[in-house]
Amino acid sequence: ESAPPLSLSPTRTTVQLAIHCRYSPLSLIIRCLSFPTPTPQTAEGPETLRFRLSGFPRKHNEGRIEVFYKGEWGTICDDDFSLANAHVLCRQLGFVSATGWAHSAKYGKGTGKIWLDNVQCSGSERSVSVCKSRGWGNSDCTHDEDAGVICKDERLPGYIDVPNIVNQIMNKVEEVRLRPVFTIATKRMPVTEGVVEVKNKDGWAQICDNGWTPKNSRVVCGMMGFPHEKKVNKNFYKLYAERQKNHFLVHSVACLGTEVHLAACPLEFNYGNATESCPGGMPAVVSCVPGPLYAQSTAMRKKLKMQSTVRLKGGAKYGEGRVEVLKGSEWGTICDDRWNLLSASVVCRELGFGSAKEALTGARMGQGLGPIYMNEVQCTGHERSLWNCRYKNITAEDCKHTEDASLRCNVPYMGYEKTVRILGGRSRYEGRVEVLRTETNETLRWGLICGEGWGTEEAMVVCRQLGLGYANHGLQETWYWDSSNVTEMVMSGVKCTGDEMSLSQCQHHRTVNCQKAAARFSAGVICSETASDLVLNAPLVQQTTYIEDRPLHMLYCAAEEDCLSKSAAKANWPYGHRRLLRFSSQIHNIGRADFRPKAGRHSWVWHACHGHYHSMDIFTHYDLMSANGTKVAEGHKASFCLEDTDCDEGVSKRYECANFGEQGITVGCWDLYRHDIDCQWIDITDVKPGNYILQVVINPNYEVAESDFTNNAMKCNCKYDGHRIWVHNCHIGET
Repeated sequence: ESAPPLSLSPTRTTVQLAIHCRYSPLSLIIRCLSFPTPTPQTAEGPETLRFRLSGFPRKHNEGRIEVFYKGEWGTICDDDFSLANAHVLCRQLGFVSATGWAHSAKYGKGTGKIWLDNVQCSGSERSVSVCKSRGWGNSDCTHDEDAGVICKDERLPGYIDVPNIVNQIMNKVEEVRLRPVFTIATKRMPVTEGVVEVKNKDGWAQICDNGWTPKNSRVVCGMMGFPHEKKVNKNFYKLYAERQKNHFLVHSVACLGTEVHLAACPLEFNYGNATESCPGGMPAVVSCVPGPLYAQSTAMRKKLKMQSTVRLKGGAKYGEGRVEVLKGSEWGTICDDRWNLLSASVVCRELGFGSAKEALTGARMGQGLGPIYMNEVQCTGHERSLWNCRYKNITAEDCKHTEDASLRCNVPYMGYEKTVRILGGRSRYEGRVEVLRTETNETLRWGLICGEGWGTEEAMVVCRQLGLGYANHGLQETWYWDSSNVTEMVMSGVKCTGDEMSLSQCQHHRTVNCQKAAARFSAGVICSETASDLVLNAPLVQQTTYIEDRPLHMLYCAAEEDCLSKSAAKANWPYGHRRLLRFSSQIHNIGRADFRPKAGRHSWVWHACHGHYHSMDIFTHYDLMSANGTKVAEGHKASFCLEDTDCDEGVSKRYECANFGEQGITVGCWDLYRHDIDCQWIDITDVKPGNYILQVVINPNYEVAESDFTNNAMKCNCKYDGHRIWVHNCHIGET
């Protein structure tokens, strides 16, 4: 009992750990069991090494490879380096594999030792320490030859990036589940109550409930995607346990309640006769409270949306995204300095999800716009809101939006992916949509969806339901894709808002009503892992708005492009003028993919009058509305020239309209339409004095995929006295 506390620091040798194991209390034994029997050879094995990615500029899954050995961080030389080496190192970093490697200090020169040189792995090794090399610390290199790796952005199953937890321990309880025992509960999703089971090599095993606490339940519920736990009626389960032959793998758990995984708690495993090691023979049972999104009541969902001062943006799935917080009336982001799983879990639970799966840094879910409110957020894990955590206020030099924090939460398993599939495409990301329907005799069959009215919002739901990211296109004809032998339409009139978790939550006809019922006219989707996200610079609109009376003889081109109100057709051309409300619009792409026109350049239309190509029919809507939302004047602008006017620091322009060049907006760049460009206006000639709302909507017909359509609209309050106009309170908001 007087033994010093166990440390999992890799700087300790395995001999020290063995001594602790021998003399430490039983509750610490599991922390030692994952280490091999101490022998001189294991001192250089994977258990005593740590790895990290460093350097600049880089993404989270690439960088200079650094290894922690004998208490010191060092690098690896690029001599004889290969993709096979990178595969081994990426796996040790928790990624599934490597996609490339870099030489000659591409990510900058490291410091300290060059630990390894002439490394030669076959690619299947468990650790770089067992690959051929010149030996630890033997090198003829300089830091100009530091090697880097590029890993595939996909984590190994069961990998959890928890500081100070050794991954070998994680393998002991890689998977945890709640197994319902009520017959009715097995059919209902999500599963909120049941016996806690952990997976091992022999299948699933139980945990003894002796000493089981609500803190343990909180951790399990967090893993299952639920924010809270509740008390369980144990009487029924006692009767159930007496009739079962239970196999107890774990006989003691002591969580603090803030852990993101059961493996992070002190555990005691059973060895030997496991069934007798739980006096009373009762397995641990947990009951969880689902968040508002997963409650049956739609009123609960709306309540969550209205009340929250924290939200997630830019994620493809529920429970992931860039973290944004509301201060006053303006949303802002938080900086990723010290951002970790504890703080991310507070956000996840606050939003009605479980604990955090990943705490992501470096604007992984796209960059925000506007203020950055918080830095160095430090939560204990027990807070009810992110605002209750310790944090620092931002000063201008502290952070940029390239450091916006984001996260992925554990969410309840709903089984939605089992009721829809896509087939016939060139990859798993595209195909004809088929849905599983229940017949009157309770049999299940696959059928097609009528393509009429099918669009981007509907495709968004299918892509989300299948875990395939964002919707690139919703297709109304799929004759060019081979399909299965399914030919019957079983669903029509599908209308989604884009927020639904599954197609079953969208509106649709009660009985199939499809004008074009042939299989070739069934709905299809093309999904993508990334998407663009356009946002208008609202303050710039407010700063640049003014009125101009423009002579009709200068508006022939604008009239040809339908940029004037209807009454202009009856004007006495070329005499007289039109009154125009003019302003600049600066449109940023803050997403994770370039914004490209829907149509390819082969179908762009040449407009001789202005001397440019139109790549989209409608790119932006400009409306002046009364207080009740009635349009009193409108304008629109075709995407006559989508290009990168300017970009954030370190981002290069890619699109330029001149000489029939490619059109688009690069991630981190913006397209500026100045106030003095034709059609960059609303024709207010017929508008009477009064109070109005100016609204600008980008990509109004959802023709091009975006990760977030809710930020495509901007509104301002306007006061017009017949001569001048005052514009104030310009802000991004839903249409």
